[in-house]
Amino acid sequence: MSEKRSYDYVLVVLKNINLLTVFYISALISYCLSGYIRENSAADFIAKINVLPVAAWKIPVIVMGLYVSLLLLLYIQNTDGRGLFIKIVLELGICFWMSYVIGFSYTGMILLILADAMRYFPKSKWKIQFAVIICMFYLLFDYNLVSIRYRMIGLETYLGYFQSDARFLMLGMKNILASLNTSIFLVYVVLLVRVQESEKERILNLNEKLNEANDELRMANLQLEEYAKESEKAAKAKERNRLAREIHDTLGHSFVGIITGIEACVALMDVAPEATKEQLKAIAEVARQGMTDVRRSVRALRPDALEKLDLENALTQMIDEIQKATSAEIDYQCTTGLNCFNEDEEDIIYRITQESITNSIRHGKAKQIQINIDREYNTLKLRVEDNGIGCNNIQKGFGLHHMEERLNMLGGELKYNGEQGFTVEARIPIRWGSEEGSVVKDD
Repeated sequence: MSEKRSYDYVLVVLKNINLLTVFYISALISYCLSGYIRENSAADFIAKINVLPVAAWKIPVIVMGLYVSLLLLLYIQNTDGRGLFIKIVLELGICFWMSYVIGFSYTGMILLILADAMRYFPKSKWKIQFAVIICMFYLLFDYNLVSIRYRMIGLETYLGYFQSDARFLMLGMKNILASLNTSIFLVYVVLLVRVQESEKERILNLNEKLNEANDELRMANLQLEEYAKESEKAAKAKERNRLAREIHDTLGHSFVGIITGIEACVALMDVAPEATKEQLKAIAEVARQGMTDVRRSVRALRPDALEKLDLENALTQMIDEIQKATSAEIDYQCTTGLNCFNEDEEDIIYRITQESITNSIRHGKAKQIQINIDREYNTLKLRVEDNGIGCNNIQKGFGLHHMEERLNMLGGELKYNGEQGFTVEARIPIRWGSEEGSVVKDD
């Protein structure tokens, strides 16, 4: 049997001992009063005590009814501070009434209330106050103290009905029951303290295991971060090597062919004009093939969204995905058609919008972002404005440098301001097409 079950059983025994004791005392008082009436000595008894006692048959009934009410309150579980206080006050009120009926000859029920309340003490911040209140009532529920203020009939006065030997025997039985109640209460306290200490030790062990698990998880996260960094470095190195190979295999091959062909043309120009023309045709073919290879390599670097969607839908999809993944609200307004751009222009528009939104959320902690795209003559204006923390002393990082480099390739310009939130404005010359028209893109 576990210690927790043990103290539960001890509490049940404590309730039964108190039930036996109050029933014994109330029955004893009732028997004595009935005896005085049977022997026609009730008048002498009342004259001696100067107070009118409760009817003999009512005493056990009242005491048992009050004790049942006390048991019902004890079965109510309440760990809330205010609720527990009300529960204890009601229990003490019932005990006071019960003790009053039996002449404050027994106050062991207070220990029962204390034993029940102690189960909730670890969860209550008022445990010391509750314990002090109960102990004060235990000390005050004493016949000698109460009889100073109120006229009371002590148990020994009732037992005057018996001869001295019988009287001492009955008082001894009552004292034995009271001592047994106190002993069982002490056993209950010891068991309860042991259970609570075991529970604290179990919680401490769980906390230690949890801390160890957190440490292991932290170490695993650090290892994963290091692995991710190494993987990123490896991926960048791999991509650089791939680009180097692409450039070497495409532009390098083409440039070597072009240079060689031009040198041959220089040598043949005066002596064989027709051969020179044929050579120049071959050089042009090499250049066209090189351009095709370059475009193929560049196309492999395009955003995946632009491979599947047009620019307008790719921007809308990207903005929707960012809004779903973050708490930022993005208002996107486009007042011009976006179907008149070459692939390199689309890439730059897409990348600048993406980079600006990312910076607003990551660095500016922005919650609202406004994106406006419109057209002025042959210039596309892209403006991204947020309500973030801004930046008075702007130091260009990789993102802004990268935007400027991309725009410089197209002859565009970039402006930015960080006084109120952060604003990025890009102006991109439109090289082909009309305002609402489309362009046939070179392959």
